Amino acid sequence: MNTREAVRAEALFASCLQASQRPADAEVRAAVVDTLGRLGETGCAGEVAGEFGDHPESAAHRMTWALDMVSRSYRD
Repeated sequence: MNTREAVRAEALFASCLQASQRPADAEVRAAVVDTLGRLGETGCAGEVAGEFGDHPESAAHRMTWALDMVSRSYRD
């Protein structure tokens, strides 16, 4: 994983999209752009850190989902 993928995964993690919505690739990309625009890279990282501090078990599951979705949605 590279830094760009990590930033995108953090943004998706911090977005309002849920795994249960089964979002399409375009929805994932739009959520990443929107969340980065609202929070910036530092804000997204802060959201991730807060969730891992408060709810580590669910945060780990959400990050795994976010990483998988970013990998799928941004493949070329």
